Amino acid sequence: MTIRLTLADADIARAAEIWRAGGRVAFPTETVYGLGADASSDTAVARIFEAKDRPSFNPLIVHVADLDQARKLALWSDAADALAQAFWPGPLTLVLPLAPGAPVSSLVTAGLDSVGIRMPAHPVARQLLRAFGGGIAAPSANRSGRISPTRAAHVLSTLDGRIEAVVDGGPAEVGLESTILGLTGTPTLLRPGGIGIDALSEALGARVSRRHDTDAISAPGQTPSHYAPRATMRLNAAEWEPGEATLGFGKMPCDLNLSEAENLTEAAANLFAHLHALDAMGRAVIAVAPVPHRGLGVAINDRLSRAAAPR
Repeated sequence: MTIRLTLADADIARAAEIWRAGGRVAFPTETVYGLGADASSDTAVARIFEAKDRPSFNPLIVHVADLDQARKLALWSDAADALAQAFWPGPLTLVLPLAPGAPVSSLVTAGLDSVGIRMPAHPVARQLLRAFGGGIAAPSANRSGRISPTRAAHVLSTLDGRIEAVVDGGPAEVGLESTILGLTGTPTLLRPGGIGIDALSEALGARVSRRHDTDAISAPGQTPSHYAPRATMRLNAAEWEPGEATLGFGKMPCDLNLSEAENLTEAAANLFAHLHALDAMGRAVIAVAPVPHRGLGVAINDRLSRAAAPR
């Protein structure tokens, strides 16, 4: 049973403690309700995907309380500063180069070298983020493929019993996901939202480009980009071949194991870090043991198949 928390100080503190313990708390923003977890924890972020029954690991937006937190996560720029001064706190997500050593799980970035950051305007969201003291990864608080929630009751209609708590802050004001602007190169509108392209261009003093459907994926709200290792991927390997880097699942001899206990949440939490580590070994092939195609296994297999796609 999911706990329904109020706006009392004790409940705000309780929500922050749930986050520190690796749990999931849905909370109000001015756009929609978000399903939040500690953005620095692989396991906590994997549990977001588990709760949402999400079939693929899209990049997630990290929510922060202030500019100091944002600057710890990304390589800041004059353009980012101009946009933050104009529209933060508010419904604008900036996609920036990931800062070296930033406390952000690779599941949040989906293996990319960029991170989406937003400072929400909702007073309850700000209070929760300050109480936690770090970045919170938060997609919309609904089961995958369902309507985005603008009230706590909407959250509970699909996630009751699947998450630890929801903070009831009343209805969301905007009811539309944030605008996403890419700042890893030419300023580019990656997802439309409440802040229009003309307003963004005016704040920047330069024209903002629109993303083309054929462009590489770099943000939530788009088809997920795949992490492509340098090595060739061999999936559903029943046995290992000589010279391969090996990624196991369940009890078996291998270089690295997603989960000896066959725990899909643990496997999801380990996925990106293990792929990076195996690729760094410099072998021509990474062989991967079969992963059950159920629950989080669907998302894991989706990511593995994208990593193995011809390129």
